[in-house]
Amino acid sequence: MRFSANLGFLWTQMPLAEAIRRAKAAGFDAVECHWPYGEDREAVRGALAETGLPMLGLNTRKGSQPGDFGLAAVPGREAEARAAIDEAFDYGAAIGARAVHVMAGKTADPRAAEVFDANLTYACDLARDADMTVLIEPLNPRDAPGYFLIGLDKAAATVERLGRPELKIMFDCYHLQITGGDLIERFKAHRAMVGHVQFAAVPSRAEPDEGEVAYDRLLPALAGLGYDAAFGAEYRPRGTTEAGLGWLARYRAGTGAG
Repeated sequence: MRFSANLGFLWTQMPLAEAIRRAKAAGFDAVECHWPYGEDREAVRGALAETGLPMLGLNTRKGSQPGDFGLAAVPGREAEARAAIDEAFDYGAAIGARAVHVMAGKTADPRAAEVFDANLTYACDLARDADMTVLIEPLNPRDAPGYFLIGLDKAAATVERLGRPELKIMFDCYHLQITGGDLIERFKAHRAMVGHVQFAAVPSRAEPDEGEVAYDRLLPALAGLGYDAAFGAEYRPRGTTEAGLGWLARYRAGTGAG
């Protein structure tokens, strides 16, 4: 199995280019990030070239107003949402990123699904031209109350409704365990829609060597179901990033996370 370091949570105390180098030194096979827009893209691209690590993806901006957590499903803010999508694809293409996670945002407006579909179609057109992927991520209501895209079924319905090959689901085991569990069977049912898999301990969102999900069995099971890309380590370290990497060393040694 291969692993990607999510640099939105790991090595956050340093510039992104240096965090990429740290990920390489720690033994990760790829990297991904959240909002790299304040980072010098030439430095980031140089670090990726130097280490040989692929950049799997980045997020669209949260938004400009307090409480924003994405904009793509928020009625009345379509122009800002599309500007954020443009920015993400522009930055992503410059550093060779493979995907953009288009964040839906927090809204209960009855027009939200229509707005989300239109903005995702816009993003898919950009992805098609750039040979990239659009990811949508179903979150959980405990961590993201009011978020439009809660639960795997809603994300799957969006993918089915739009029918765009560029559009895939971010299968985040942390969020999906909280919103229903049964991760192996739900992954199996949605395998064709899954573009990326992320993981963290539940309920702490810390390193994957604690909590209620047995990742030493789950991740190999997902690989056995045909997932052959890197698994994204998107967790918040209990202490320093380096101090919490024992799980990765154990996986490399073939003894699992625990």
